[in-house]
Amino acid sequence: MLRRAKYNATICILLSAFIYVYIAYFLDRTNFFLLSTSWIALFICFYILMQKTKITFSNLAGIALLFRLLFLFATPILSQDFYRFIWDGRLLLEGLNPYVSLPEVINQNINIPIANARELYAGMGQLNGSHYTNYPPLNQLCFFIAALFSSKSIFGSIIVLRGIIIASEIGTFYFGKKLLQKLQLPVHNIFWYVLNPFVIIELTGNLHFEAVMLFFFVLGLYVLQLKKWKTAAFFIGCSIATKLLPLIFLPLFLKEFITKKSNLITKKQGLQYLLFISISIGTVVLFFLPFLSWIVIENYLNSVGLWFGKFEFNASFYYIFREIGYWFRGYNEIGFITKITPIATVLYLTYLSFFRKTESKKSLYTSMLLGLCFYYFTATTIHPWYIATPLLLCVFTKYKFPVFWSLLIVLSYEAYSNTPWQENLWFVGIEYLLLFGYIIFERSQQNKSVTIIYK
Repeated sequence: MLRRAKYNATICILLSAFIYVYIAYFLDRTNFFLLSTSWIALFICFYILMQKTKITFSNLAGIALLFRLLFLFATPILSQDFYRFIWDGRLLLEGLNPYVSLPEVINQNINIPIANARELYAGMGQLNGSHYTNYPPLNQLCFFIAALFSSKSIFGSIIVLRGIIIASEIGTFYFGKKLLQKLQLPVHNIFWYVLNPFVIIELTGNLHFEAVMLFFFVLGLYVLQLKKWKTAAFFIGCSIATKLLPLIFLPLFLKEFITKKSNLITKKQGLQYLLFISISIGTVVLFFLPFLSWIVIENYLNSVGLWFGKFEFNASFYYIFREIGYWFRGYNEIGFITKITPIATVLYLTYLSFFRKTESKKSLYTSMLLGLCFYYFTATTIHPWYIATPLLLCVFTKYKFPVFWSLLIVLSYEAYSNTPWQENLWFVGIEYLLLFGYIIFERSQQNKSVTIIYK
């Protein structure tokens, strides 16, 4: 039996490696059938590996690293964003501010100050090139490092960017494991994130810097558990300075400063929490200082605002709200809807911060997961790589629906099988119907467990 288990595990590892190589170097993203079947096969192998308790922890860690290294020399095929990353980094290397430099304007110049400019502009696309960058300063630092080591070669820059992401993923693995130990949870849980095919393809493969953001975030969470909240606030600030998303969690950190038994906050704890918030936000401001001007602030807010008021992709409840708007008003009510949904998110976060009962030190992670998913379910745009954050958070909770979501998210790539790309809302509907069905099922199973324990 043991020999057969090892044989099955070996087959899964070899098959996964073969599929990763195929996706990295040979797959055409417009071939949705091959992409989806490859994705499902990887998840089957992933699930089998997660069930093989005879595979040691260190061996699983080595397998996760090996799968990432298979992408080392690959050019991303499922995302064009890396062209903008390289563009911004090379602007910085030339002493130009990426927050005030518009690619489409620079591209019109005869003498462009950066190498491969025409190719980079064509790669990022006209839509991306017509907007100012919305990547925060620590993200820009990663782009600058790529330009510093490879200012002439796009391929060289890709390798540097991927090296930064793999190093960040190793850090997330290390501190995620230590945080699980601190929370007295099974350390094996970290592989639901680290070994997940979605994470390997979307972050390492497609060069999305949620990897760096989550490294700083999990480091901050671990340091917070050590009661070093000032240092934790700095690392949370670094996470926000990489991607703005962790800003949504700042109200929820109040739970870490409340006396657990009385569920009340003292004046001292209140001041500590305010200082925690101030350090986090101050860290972000500090990183922005070299770029700051009124023009930068205006351009940045406009670019960020586009994601909330213009773009639509892979949304769930928003598409329902949009259809209701069509029925009653006859046109897209995105302007009105995107004013209401942030208010709903703030109200829900307020409930989680002040009114949801804090049962244990793990409650913070559950509140983060629920708050973020509420925001996602009402958002206008959910790109596949956005799922990385709830996926990591679920490792520290009793919920596993983000793992199922990371499987279903491949359905959103059906849009790229069309030229020009176009969403098929049947696929979006299937994705979210299955996801919400699983959430209901998972919640009902947990309620049954609680009932049995109570009896």
